[in-house]
Amino acid sequence: MSLSIRNQLPGTVTAVTPGEAMATVKVRLDGGQELTAAITSEAVEELGLAEGSAVRALVKSTEISLATGPVDGLSIRNRLPGTVTGIATGGAMASVKVSVDGGDLTSAMTKDAVTDLGLGAGTAVIALIKSTEVSLATV
Repeated sequence: MSLSIRNQLPGTVTAVTPGEAMATVKVRLDGGQELTAAITSEAVEELGLAEGSAVRALVKSTEISLATGPVDGLSIRNRLPGTVTGIATGGAMASVKVSVDGGDLTSAMTKDAVTDLGLGAGTAVIALIKSTEVSLATV
């Protein structure tokens, strides 16, 4: 199956915390970072997810926010440090490429946000991803 989601990070499930309707799944990415996905309990069962399962974490580019420094007082669980490697801008929107340990991410944002944050190649950033926006696929 081919997908339009460009952000696909390989990893291994390290823990599954079941709930009545939703579960949290912790994934150790190949780069060493930990990512949390909040998915339905039904999906955990259908995918056969358990500790040691090989997965790909999938995140749409519109669901990745970038910060240029540490952020306190925020409920977003997934915070991946990285470096901007490139920016493509259009009339209103921009696509920002970020290198993180073990892979690359793309964040879609307004051109104004790129300017306001002073983003450019080499800028250190933190990719912020809500756990509810992480999908998992078995390998």
